[in-house]
Amino acid sequence: MEELEFARRAEAWKPKLYRTALLYLGSEALAIDAVDEAIYKGFLARKKLRQPEYFTTWLTRILMNVCNQELRRQKRETATEELPETAREDFDPLPLRDAVERLPEELRTVIVLRYFTGLTLAETARTLDIPPGTVSTRQRRALALLRLDLEEKEEEP
Repeated sequence: MEELEFARRAEAWKPKLYRTALLYLGSEALAIDAVDEAIYKGFLARKKLRQPEYFTTWLTRILMNVCNQELRRQKRETATEELPETAREDFDPLPLRDAVERLPEELRTVIVLRYFTGLTLAETARTLDIPPGTVSTRQRRALALLRLDLEEKEEEP
């Protein structure tokens, strides 16, 4: 893939990459950094892309790897630091975002890709390198868990 073609396609896909990273990482600054790094890594590896029609899933997969790397880095930092008990006391997240963050990683990834990034079932399967049936099963499980979680939040005073 040529440089200009990569730049054009990456720029067009950037808003969806940002939404994906924001949901994955929960921070605007981290999401912007992750998107920039993913595009940079994609640019360096653009000649390895054998099928240009899979550009969006390929670049999304790079972004997910960058996000997972950042989450692992954060986990290591959190493990070495002592967090105060009131660290999140005044933080009132949106109920859906909070519920999505509480999902197990494999379920959260499917929900983020399908509903917030807008990938089809087949594109999500290719991005995660799993069968479409597995994507469908994870999607159903995640939606059921989200429904339960949000219903519980509504019942709380």
